[in-house]
Amino acid sequence: MKNFLANIWTKRAASLVSALYAFCACYLCYYSIFYDIEISSRISLCLLISGISLFSLVIMLYSKKQVLTRIASIVIIPAMLPVVLLYFGEWGMIIPIIAVGIIILLLSGSGEGFKTAFGTIFLLLYIFGALAYFLVTSFFVTSAAEQIVESGVSPSGMYRYSVVNTEDSSNGSTAVYVEPNYADVHYPFVTFSLKEIERVVYLERPITEEIDVQWTTQTRQEITSYLNSISDSIAVHLSEDQLEALGYSYDGKLILSDLTSDQKLDIGISVSNIDAIYLDELTTEQLAYFGIGKTESGRYYVLDPSAELLEDIDKESGDTVYFSELSSSWQSEYNVEKDDSVLLSSLTDENLEMLGVPESGDVMTFNGEICFRYYVAILEDYFDIDNRSLSISLLS
Repeated sequence: MKNFLANIWTKRAASLVSALYAFCACYLCYYSIFYDIEISSRISLCLLISGISLFSLVIMLYSKKQVLTRIASIVIIPAMLPVVLLYFGEWGMIIPIIAVGIIILLLSGSGEGFKTAFGTIFLLLYIFGALAYFLVTSFFVTSAAEQIVESGVSPSGMYRYSVVNTEDSSNGSTAVYVEPNYADVHYPFVTFSLKEIERVVYLERPITEEIDVQWTTQTRQEITSYLNSISDSIAVHLSEDQLEALGYSYDGKLILSDLTSDQKLDIGISVSNIDAIYLDELTTEQLAYFGIGKTESGRYYVLDPSAELLEDIDKESGDTVYFSELSSSWQSEYNVEKDDSVLLSSLTDENLEMLGVPESGDVMTFNGEICFRYYVAILEDYFDIDNRSLSISLLS
């Protein structure tokens, strides 16, 4: 056994535990930025994390001179900074991990100069990180007195809602928030809820005292018939994948935008025309007026791309520059934009099913007014649970 423990390959294999522990600390850092935390049993979670941390620490000390362990020793502490700031107060989860990070840094096989340098860097990182967090949350994150007066879950369990009264200088407001009930991440004794995913489906000023939330279940056909009875011009905005699934090509949805009166007259279009002008409806001469060409296969390209444009998209003079390769800002230079709307009246029930709209689902009524339909939420992609973008509001 002594020879086995002294074997260098045994220590290298053991150092993988250090890498895994550091990875978990980084993953917790990621969760702290994008998820709120709800702990069901703090004592149980503390015991679980303490046990894992103690086991990992023993393995780290055994393999302290290995490269992976040394790397882990300088990753754990900075990775825990967002956790400390954003999950402040959850010490039963934070302290065991921080303690492991400090101990392994001090007792690692690195030299004293290394430990002193990184110890100082980490201390300053926490001091200035906490100061920056305090300043940002004090000056840039809006604080308001909010009170949740009612909350619950839809009949299908797919959505949850909350009715929130907000007191401000304008006599306050009552808002109804809906968010997906399927975006939470569950672990033993703890649940992580995605931040910034809720959608305001109803807003009223001033604060209303009457709160009457009703959920019903309606079929896809019922909702389609009702919406089409209101207007046959209702448009839904779809993603690129959804448009492609319906058979629309990228170029087939390109339209002219922000035309001046002179531009309309120059290409023979009435100044009073406010309808979308699709490139597919224009002649070769009309397209050329805007510097646009069209291939035999129906793809649109820039007739005379500038050197700046070629440099921006990493192409050379003589290359064909298709509009599908351009950013929206460059497309606007040619009065072109992508239309992502489709008339609801043009969609069949089979189309809606293909777009992911279930046969039936939840509809919410607030004080007698319909404010949320599962049908619209899916088509308009209310809840993009895969999107992760940094913003100051995540710090609140």
